[in-house]
Amino acid sequence: MDEIDEIVQEFLVESHENLDQLDRDLVALEREPDSRDLLGSIFRTIHTIKGTSGFLAFGNLESVTHVGENLLARLRDGKMSMTPQTTDVLLAMVDTVRELLAAIEAQGTEGSVDVTAVVQRISSILDGTTTPDPEPTAVAEVVPGLPAEPVAEPVEEVVARRNVADSSIRVDVELLDTLMRLVGELVLTRNQIVRQAGEQEGLELVRSAQRLNLIATELQEGVMSTRMQPIDHLWSKLPRVVRDLGATCGKQVSLAMVGRETELDRSLLESVKDPLTHLVRNAVDHGLESPEDRVAAGKPAEGVLTLRAYHEGGQVVVEVCDDGAGIDPERIAAKAIDKGLRTAAQLAQLAPTDVLQLIFLPGFSTAAAVTNVSGRGVGMDVVKTNIESIGGTIEVESVVGRGTTCRLRIPLTLAIVPALTVECAGDRYAIPQVSLLELVALDADRAATAVEDVNGASVYRLRGALLPLVRLTDVLGVESDRSDGHVLIAVLHAEGKRFGLVIDRVLSTEEIVVKPLGARLKALGTYSGATILGDGRVALILDVQALARRALTAEALERGAASAVAETQRATGEHLRMLVAGIGGGRRVAIPLSSVTRLENIAASSVELVGSREVVQYRGAILPLLRLDRHLGAISERDGDDLVVVVYSAGSRSVAIVVDEIIDIVDEEADVHSDVDDHGLLGSALIRDRIVEVLDVRAAILAADPKFYTAPELEAGLHDQLQQAV
Repeated sequence: MDEIDEIVQEFLVESHENLDQLDRDLVALEREPDSRDLLGSIFRTIHTIKGTSGFLAFGNLESVTHVGENLLARLRDGKMSMTPQTTDVLLAMVDTVRELLAAIEAQGTEGSVDVTAVVQRISSILDGTTTPDPEPTAVAEVVPGLPAEPVAEPVEEVVARRNVADSSIRVDVELLDTLMRLVGELVLTRNQIVRQAGEQEGLELVRSAQRLNLIATELQEGVMSTRMQPIDHLWSKLPRVVRDLGATCGKQVSLAMVGRETELDRSLLESVKDPLTHLVRNAVDHGLESPEDRVAAGKPAEGVLTLRAYHEGGQVVVEVCDDGAGIDPERIAAKAIDKGLRTAAQLAQLAPTDVLQLIFLPGFSTAAAVTNVSGRGVGMDVVKTNIESIGGTIEVESVVGRGTTCRLRIPLTLAIVPALTVECAGDRYAIPQVSLLELVALDADRAATAVEDVNGASVYRLRGALLPLVRLTDVLGVESDRSDGHVLIAVLHAEGKRFGLVIDRVLSTEEIVVKPLGARLKALGTYSGATILGDGRVALILDVQALARRALTAEALERGAASAVAETQRATGEHLRMLVAGIGGGRRVAIPLSSVTRLENIAASSVELVGSREVVQYRGAILPLLRLDRHLGAISERDGDDLVVVVYSAGSRSVAIVVDEIIDIVDEEADVHSDVDDHGLLGSALIRDRIVEVLDVRAAILAADPKFYTAPELEAGLHDQLQQAV
């Protein structure tokens, strides 16, 4: 067969090794017939083969080993004694088992191997009715020059065939780790030689360097593949965990596992074991409802827990999904306030998906009481810390009433990773490419207008979406050595969000060998490791997750502009930050930038109807949709499959406002007049020598979601602010 199932493959390898040991033990047992140790070892080996063959539905193999096990049990218990005939029949059993294994390896089935004779011989000894051994087939002697006897059968030529056991070898893990370290040093040397060869003019040296590069790459991939193991090694213990937890919690749970063949570096597999087990326990304990509650909610009494693993973008993604009650952001927010972890004002600035991330705060728990399942001192903050320590991330998505998904993103390996080397203030740093989305270069003129400051946070509008910026010079406390006004942005992805890292220069891409940091450097929280570049210089590897937290702080400041009490500014004589959008028919509408949380492009096909209202799924939530052209009586002129959407969020609610196009973001003096009394407008403004209508944001939001402003103080504050604006 072309491809042997992995379980059968392991069974064949182990069984072949056991059969070789059986041959030796049986011969030794003939010399020491009273050896209890030898009898016990032989019995355990046959018992193992019998049990596995029954599980894999190999009936003939099971029947042979079953009668052999019975004979060995009598010998072990002293009810029978070893004789040459007993040894012969046991060795015949071993030969038959070997034939069956060869057939399974070659065909995937037991084929036409006949086990009747050997089963009968063993049964006869057990019954005390022995039969004579079959005589060997006579082979007629062939004399040169004379014809062969007619009764002589041609002897089939035996072709030596290497079995699956001969094709594999067991190697100590420490030896593999040593090989990996040596390959890492080889990669560093390879990088240096390739760089030096590129600076030389000798053609032969360049060719040799290229050849070395190919060989080192193949060797690296080969050694790394020996360290890869399927995640099923980790998952194999979870069915028992889920079963026991379900019984303890009084819940009915079925476990589904998808992608169990997905491979991961052995060292990372060990690092993920405890966090994944904790997530599974949490899903059963907190995520899934009791059978009574599930039936009352119209669900099957049995909950479903799904483990899913797959490769994506150079990472391994592991998901723990349940179809339980989901996580209520309002409950999370209330618990965060109750524990003093966040204030109401801080929570009002967070989107629902960001509120869910609060479960990773130290000391956070929504459990009403500590049980033997949860609250054992290993919280979600420890899970997140452990995952981030190996360069991974964790995300949570949840829909109330439908379930929760915890998603782990883990690097394939930590030993050798592709990276982008960059420069800042004359020093070199490495950014793992798994976190890099793209590079954006802005010339001096474009940078002066495109990079904006929103409430103390730098942002850049990248294809309609506001991208929070983190300047590496600020993080490191140094000054940039660029004076030409150009801005270079590395767009990175971490913590489930995008952000831009402003750097001085991009140098190159190369595979780097990750070296651990000392305790003092690691405590800084900015670096995840170090490496030696091709020119022999040391470069620190940036901790993208740590940088992301700075970006998210900047993003929170940005969203702070959208807080309820600052939804619009007093207009007369002040600088207004306005988002100018086209809605069709040549009409332009200005939206206070403080009302804008995000700009997005959403597929038109994702719009759905709930009753008579349009909604769209966005970041795990359901957003009401308002088409601004219809709201203001305009006619949209936009064609295409995407909708340009302005997302506004306050507290745990959001709305999506559809416009034709984003024209500009302006920051200049403008007078807002209230002489335009059309529905949905606050008035008009003169912006860059053109009259632009100023949107009544409150009216637009209420048209999309009448229950948006549910907090009395929020409603009153907005009313006062909007009245002052006109």
